[in-house]
Amino acid sequence: MPPSSPVFPSSSPSSSASPFSAPSRDAVVSALRAAGCVFAEDEAELISAAARTAGELTSLVDRRVSGLPLELVLGWAEFHGLRIAVAPGVFVPRRRTEFLVAEALAQVPDAAVVVDLCCGSGAVGAALAAALDRPEVHAADVDPAAVRCALGNLADVGGRVYTGDLFDALPDALRGRVDILAANVPYVPTGEVALLPAEARDHEPLVALDGGADGLDVLRRVAAEAPRWLAPGGCLLVETSERQAPAAVEAFARAGLRTRLAVSEELYAHVVAGVAR
Repeated sequence: MPPSSPVFPSSSPSSSASPFSAPSRDAVVSALRAAGCVFAEDEAELISAAARTAGELTSLVDRRVSGLPLELVLGWAEFHGLRIAVAPGVFVPRRRTEFLVAEALAQVPDAAVVVDLCCGSGAVGAALAAALDRPEVHAADVDPAAVRCALGNLADVGGRVYTGDLFDALPDALRGRVDILAANVPYVPTGEVALLPAEARDHEPLVALDGGADGLDVLRRVAAEAPRWLAPGGCLLVETSERQAPAAVEAFARAGLRTRLAVSEELYAHVVAGVAR
């Protein structure tokens, strides 16, 4: 089915998506399954719940069938027990990144100052704020679309969000005060971006995916400068891949951080954590 073709053409007299009736659940599931959605039944439930009218349901299903990520169809992503608003052109938080949040909380359970660097939607900052006791939350991203999205997601916790390149975006008053510095940096090698699933490749900003020749360009920059921003005992945490983990650990150690690698087999997640000495 071409992406431009409606799943339930309302012009057909026999269509179940007439202006007066919604497509049946079976019709929605069938359309999603035919488009290659592996969890068609679960997606059908979520999309149906999000639609307020029959016409809106048809539109949402058509958008999903055309290849739009489910999270962008719904307008939110579930992350660490929260509903995080997402928008077109903004990196969608991955479930494996919940492991980074868990590691941060285990390392600094009483953190008072949190920074979510390369924040995207602000999901990590929001999750940390929800788990901690009213921390001071800051977030930054180079992409204005991400900053707008993060502002909404962090508004309820009083989070402050800045636009700029890594630490250049942060106020100088944070130097030496950060307890948790979570940086979900881009780490896909440039030559492998084209191999990503279409949902990421076609709908998420390149700046949130491309980590340079070996995928570690941004990680090295963050690790090198982090010690100037961390409080004593503060922790930098970065997600990476299994293949890149040894080089990432080396970059942290070179920056003078006490470093360890944490792995979640369940989520296939690898997090490098470095504590300020």
